[in-house]
Amino acid sequence: METAKKVIATSQAPAAVGPYSQGIQAGKTVYLSGQLGLDPATGKLAEGGVAAQARQSLKNIQALLSEIGATPDNVVKTTVFLANIEDFAQVNSEYAAVFAKDCPARSCVAVKALPLGGLVEIEAVVVL
Repeated sequence: METAKKVIATSQAPAAVGPYSQGIQAGKTVYLSGQLGLDPATGKLAEGGVAAQARQSLKNIQALLSEIGATPDNVVKTTVFLANIEDFAQVNSEYAAVFAKDCPARSCVAVKALPLGGLVEIEAVVVL
């Protein structure tokens, strides 16, 4: 039986740190897994605190968007996970640099902890 989903993967974003895909396309919708601020070249979190990790997380999302021929304009929904809600303003500043106009819908929540000790993780839903 043929599946209606397509796995999205690129070496320009970090490999999954568990049993999941970087992204899944179903029809014209693509679900991008949460991206930590991991540098794909080193596999380590970006140095410089939450702003640097947010910047790297967004670069990872942009790499996945590029892989599917999309841009930030194709993103319709994001979810931002913060290890500390006090970091909201710093992450917002980095986020606004990527999503400058016609911003996607968004949720932002504080969580107890993120994988690998990350400070921020961002996931996205994309429509092609």
